[in-house]
Amino acid sequence: MVVKSHGKHRRTRDKLRKNTRITVNQYLKKFNIGDRVAIVIESASMESMPCKRFQGLTGKVIGERGRAYFIEINDCGKPKKVLTMPEHLKVIK
Repeated sequence: MVVKSHGKHRRTRDKLRKNTRITVNQYLKKFNIGDRVAIVIESASMESMPCKRFQGLTGKVIGERGRAYFIEINDCGKPKKVLTMPEHLKVIK
């Protein structure tokens, strides 16, 4: 028998499957502290991908570490910090 997978990307067939390529502009996006952003996971980039449960949540940029950004989100009434790369973020106006 086949052993069931228990990896961090299990049950993500529909959430993470996209037929897109990442452009250079997506890698080079810049955000200011205080910007409102949405977490939209880009499946082509595994680098610093946020957990699948944060897909679609919105938050505020509160800091920067290297090329990655800290996003403060509200998850079921609890404030949490998510560290992710700019290719997984979109600005909300």
